Amino acid sequence: MGDACPTGMNRPPSRKRTKGEHTGTPGHPVARIHAPRPGIYGPAPDNAWVLDGDSVSLVRRPRRPRPLALPAQPQPVRIDLARSALVIVDMQNDFCHPDGWFGQKGIDVRPMRRPIPVIAGLLPAWRAAGGAVVWLNWGVRPDRLNLSPTIQFKGRRPRDGGADLPGYAQASPIDRGPSVVPGHWGAQQVDELAAAPGDITVFKHRLSGFWDNELDSVLRGQSLQTLLFAGVNTDRCVFSTLQDAGFLGYDCLLLEDACSTPSPAYVTRAIHHIVRQLHGFTATAADLQAALRATGTGRPARAGSNPSPATPPSRPTRRST
Repeated sequence: MGDACPTGMNRPPSRKRTKGEHTGTPGHPVARIHAPRPGIYGPAPDNAWVLDGDSVSLVRRPRRPRPLALPAQPQPVRIDLARSALVIVDMQNDFCHPDGWFGQKGIDVRPMRRPIPVIAGLLPAWRAAGGAVVWLNWGVRPDRLNLSPTIQFKGRRPRDGGADLPGYAQASPIDRGPSVVPGHWGAQQVDELAAAPGDITVFKHRLSGFWDNELDSVLRGQSLQTLLFAGVNTDRCVFSTLQDAGFLGYDCLLLEDACSTPSPAYVTRAIHHIVRQLHGFTATAADLQAALRATGTGRPARAGSNPSPATPPSRPTRRST
């Protein structure tokens, strides 16, 4: 499930809202909303209508393919960077920090922290190549009105016959606020994996990121078809989301070294087998970085240098609420 932040992290100070800026949720970076160009109506340049005089053009502007060959199992693949997104699942404090929701339940958070350096190493190269980044995070309502009895029971069930443990949207003994509620410390990404301008954040309320939220419409609106999965836990939220993505017609790749779980090793092996057999492919972040370096698309631009013409202009930071 998620990721971690250092102890003692304080909420950022409040500041005045500037024109054209979305207030977002407390404790989260504020997304800059750029004014749409006159006569352009749509969520992305290649998915927009154009008002031209008295007529409206529904013709979409084609997006130039940017193929990248990648070693994978059961076969090597070639992806289109222009239509691919790195989907990073649940790298949040409540799942990865010792003082988070899971840590205070007595769950060893070391497996959840394992992908942090791998993802942190991949992100600069992926962003430099113009790949989209989607942060898919748990983010529940404070009143839990849309969480079923099953979800609430599994979230706080007692262990070894003891008392109920804190559940969704409840505070743990070391009170860092209600668990996985947007705007509070536990729902924030770990400090090592901060969102960058152009990244997209979507909150989910189920193990799968495609239920009861807007992930599907956001991805389709941005013309993103190939999804590369990283984060935690491999056998829970990562796999549930990947499986639903396959059912919805997306291309799916699981980055083995960028995912982790506290479950036994045989569970991970089974997930890898099922993904290769039924839902898509498995690859590694290490091979992805090597492929990006080999093509020259994954080298972060030096200060003062001009960006590669193959790299599209960066998107404004977007937060889906």
